[in-house]
Amino acid sequence: MKRTPFSFPALILLAALVACNLPSGAPQDSGEAGSPADGPSVAAPLPPPPANAAELVQPADIAYLGAFRLPDGGDRPLTFEYGGNAMTFNPDGDPGGDTDGFPGSLFVMGHDRMPYGDLPDGNQVAEVDIPVPVISRNLADLNMAGYLQDFSNIAAAAFTQLDEIPKAGMAYLDRPETGPLIHLAWGQHLQPPDVPSHAWFSPTLEAPGMTGFWFIGEVDLYSVNGYMFEIPAPWAESYTGGRYLATGRMRDGGQGGMGPALIAYIPWLADGSPAPSGTRLAETTLLLYENAYNTEEIVRALNGYQYPDEWEGGAWLTTASGRSAVLFAGTKSNGTKFWYGYINPAGNEYACVDTHVTDFPTCRTADGGICPAADFLGCCNEETGGCVSLRGWWSNRFDAQFIMYNPDDLARVAAGEMEPWQPQPYAVIDIDERLFLDPPEWDLQMLGWGDQRRYRIGDAAFDRASGLLYVLELYADGAKPVVHVWQVR
Repeated sequence: MKRTPFSFPALILLAALVACNLPSGAPQDSGEAGSPADGPSVAAPLPPPPANAAELVQPADIAYLGAFRLPDGGDRPLTFEYGGNAMTFNPDGDPGGDTDGFPGSLFVMGHDRMPYGDLPDGNQVAEVDIPVPVISRNLADLNMAGYLQDFSNIAAAAFTQLDEIPKAGMAYLDRPETGPLIHLAWGQHLQPPDVPSHAWFSPTLEAPGMTGFWFIGEVDLYSVNGYMFEIPAPWAESYTGGRYLATGRMRDGGQGGMGPALIAYIPWLADGSPAPSGTRLAETTLLLYENAYNTEEIVRALNGYQYPDEWEGGAWLTTASGRSAVLFAGTKSNGTKFWYGYINPAGNEYACVDTHVTDFPTCRTADGGICPAADFLGCCNEETGGCVSLRGWWSNRFDAQFIMYNPDDLARVAAGEMEPWQPQPYAVIDIDERLFLDPPEWDLQMLGWGDQRRYRIGDAAFDRASGLLYVLELYADGAKPVVHVWQVR
């Protein structure tokens, strides 16, 4: 399968640029594990679903509380502008700030690295307090977080090969074996196969002490380095052999899987010391869909999967009453068509493929069929090279969503009772009505607009003790993210 190389404009943000050239899909089908990857197959019979609906977090249990702004910074990279790649909640942060009902703090990643020496010290991390969220359509009404720790180049001299549209995840975890640490996943848009993806660093940002670097077993790197979160200890001890960290990635184009991936691991030895650098850590697969490198068909996939889909954040939700869910937050393509190319200036009902790409069907309909012939004519001015958007995976409709999985299904995957591509969300929540969706005008060529606005959601983090879910909306406060807050009851 070919990849088309990209030429990245030096002054355009790279953190959310074009998707790489991958084949589109055909009508959705299912297949047995081990069946031929390039053709229709017979669905493997599913075991009876667990009768635990009363134990699952339901959409009605998730109440919107409002949003708050991240503080202003200095010149790049010491700014949250063009950031939001990773975020994690610190239950031990801001010990004097719990009187307002929003205890703890957030570690948030700032402006992304850029390649070719343009910004090699990007993806710095700062810690901020959590102000009371406000429900308002006016940004000026929102409270602004304050710095608890200034930006720190936590990955200085680390992951130096991975600066072309970085992908990252963070998870704060305080274990008796190790003490408090922030675990880190790091990759990039076009992922080299031989660079370790995981590490850890200290929450004391002035002395981060980056330690690593590890692979996650033999799992495809495209499936492990986009988001991270804690697995509740009782569940991990029951089903993953005490692997308390969940890591995964789900990017557009189908590399790494046609739906969100989730892999459990731990990087420390019995005495709490780090595994030797270069170790391929033992892992437990909880969720892993078919990879587009294996087939052009949309098979063994998330229901309704389309190639522009991106799930950028996740959290393992639990409540005091014992309900739970595994939640992913992202930008879902729900178009009647999706294509590799550009936005069509004639309207979002029209595709605009890259006519130079001919080695796979570059436009598909929602049912996986091939678009009409007129959709393959392109729409850019061939004489001037003029296109109204940057190249990538586009759809005629995107929506910001939460999707929720049953932890019992993931337990059955861990036990070998289900294939890792068989679990499907039991609930979907559209959150567009809560978003500002007002990016800077100069970023519209990259982001799109209206129903075709992509890259809506960044990372997520969860305060388990208070039941508070924090989700980043990208490009909501100028080029900065805004933090939205939901109560999980």
